[in-house]
Amino acid sequence: MERKVLLVCCAVGLLGLLSAATGFGAEKTRIKGSQVQFVSTTQCEYPRSPALGLGVTAAVALMVAQIIINVSTGCICCKRSPQPSNSNWTVALFCFVVSWFTFVIAFLLLLTGATLNDQHDVESMYFGNYYCYVVKPGVFAGGAALSLASVVLGIVYYVTLNSVKDSNSPWGTSAPPPNPGAIAMGQPQFPPQSTTQEPVFVHEDTYMRRQFT
Repeated sequence: MERKVLLVCCAVGLLGLLSAATGFGAEKTRIKGSQVQFVSTTQCEYPRSPALGLGVTAAVALMVAQIIINVSTGCICCKRSPQPSNSNWTVALFCFVVSWFTFVIAFLLLLTGATLNDQHDVESMYFGNYYCYVVKPGVFAGGAALSLASVVLGIVYYVTLNSVKDSNSPWGTSAPPPNPGAIAMGQPQFPPQSTTQEPVFVHEDTYMRRQFT
């Protein structure tokens, strides 16, 4: 594995673990219904909770991890598609789509849960009845689990796409390199001329005339 691929995977993996850990921490420290105090018949007072900071941290870490993955791989739609029979390309495309799907859901759950968890002195009415709203159990935990799944799928997508890019050269299959120990034998451009000439036959009378002249 190349050094760049290893560094990207380590950075994204750490951000994914941070997002999941802070998301589960927000789930544990979220405001429960028993902690809300009724100031009056129309007002609810919420205690302070670290779930707000944990939820925002989880959402930001997930967003940074997603940005790193997509910047490192580039636009998948702008790349030249490999052969349709390449199974690695299918796996990379599947992980890319599912990773974005889980990212959007996890980001909304973490950020919305953190915002709703920090309500103070809120007056709320629903069909003439007053309620004190709290974040439902499992919202932060679900966001944390989806963020971890999104990061894992993003890493698989990144590694698989790099393997596809390495196995598909844009110049096609190149010719094998020549043997360095071999001597190139050139073919002559013109056929070799014979050094020997055909004998010339002279008539006997001509020879005798020249002899006595």
